[in-house]
Amino acid sequence: MLLHEKYAHLERPEDLLPLSLQIVRFKIMSLRRKAVRRGEYTQVSVTDIPLPDLDSNPADYLERKEMLERLTRSVEQLGERCRELIRLKLQGRTFTEIQKILGAATINTVYTWDHRCRGRLLELMGGDWEPGKQ
Repeated sequence: MLLHEKYAHLERPEDLLPLSLQIVRFKIMSLRRKAVRRGEYTQVSVTDIPLPDLDSNPADYLERKEMLERLTRSVEQLGERCRELIRLKLQGRTFTEIQKILGAATINTVYTWDHRCRGRLLELMGGDWEPGKQ
């Protein structure tokens, strides 16, 4: 029924073969575009992803320990408001909750404090978050 309505201009049955091949080509291209859009060609198989070594590595342990010491020293040098802000963020508080707790006039004030405190912390840590790059 569809052939008679949509392809009424075809007069011979031999014309159906090129038409069907063209339709198949369009369908294949559509599937490829959809796969690219979904990222199916760039996906990495789960079996190809290397798993991290969960055994304790002495070098990693030492790096984490040094980073923690640097972080602790740096946080101790921050002002009271910065330490309180970091503590509240680590507790999972939102900026709105922090605004109420610290008594800030606006939420933008809390954003500014946070930006300045993180900048100061980075400066105290030697300008880099990575260990050993002081």
